[in-house]
Amino acid sequence: MKFLNIEDKHFLVLGLANRKSIAWFVGKTLEAHGAYVYYSVRSPERKKELTRWIPEEKLFICDVERAHSIQQLKQQMAASVSHLDGIVHAIAFANFSKEFKTFYDTRREDFLQAVHISCFSLVEIARTFKAMLTPRASVVTVGISSQVTAIHYGYMSPIKAALESVVRFLAKSFSTDGEVRFNCVGSGPLKTSASAGIPNFLKNYLFAEKLTLRKRALETQEVANTIVFLLSDRSSGINGQTVVVNAGMDFNYFDEQVIDAVI
Repeated sequence: MKFLNIEDKHFLVLGLANRKSIAWFVGKTLEAHGAYVYYSVRSPERKKELTRWIPEEKLFICDVERAHSIQQLKQQMAASVSHLDGIVHAIAFANFSKEFKTFYDTRREDFLQAVHISCFSLVEIARTFKAMLTPRASVVTVGISSQVTAIHYGYMSPIKAALESVVRFLAKSFSTDGEVRFNCVGSGPLKTSASAGIPNFLKNYLFAEKLTLRKRALETQEVANTIVFLLSDRSSGINGQTVVVNAGMDFNYFDEQVIDAVI
């Protein structure tokens, strides 16, 4: 038996956007270890684009902002998949298309849309797919490694904090009748297409790289590896947690090289 023991297991990875996204790296890592992976994308256009690399029968459309979409996804999957051993929630959205403003100027509609897509969708997904999850299934979502230093992330910082809280409450509520686990991976800054839409991301990304203990930026594959571990039985003792993956940047505030550069 291989260490991770995920061969022939079935996983749903939600939020695939392109080949730079966390969802892509997670899915391909699972497949490399012999798992069956199914993906959700937001639109028919995105599905058409990704069929160049992923078989169409493994790609489903799910726009979590629409009330019926998650239920529709479950019905479509249930037609060909009897159960799921794990789910990856790699979905996030914030409307940063307008001028970036300080937090107290956040618009109500932007905040509510972002919290619905990025946070509450995990609750809806867990509820909808509960009957399909095996007794010891694992659900993993993606957060950020430091709420304090993510000012550039705007109103998404408190929404990601809420996501971490949702993970703990789901872990507790599911524990009443099974051993399904919920965890969050708190990722440091990554070079993805989604990150490119965050205001001032590049300079914060470069600063974060200098704060890492190894002086090398976090790689998307490293985050994916942690997610795959949390999906496996080998992480059975981890539940309701945020596992930080950021190469040590969150406690390296007084790095000499960074101080010298500032002084």
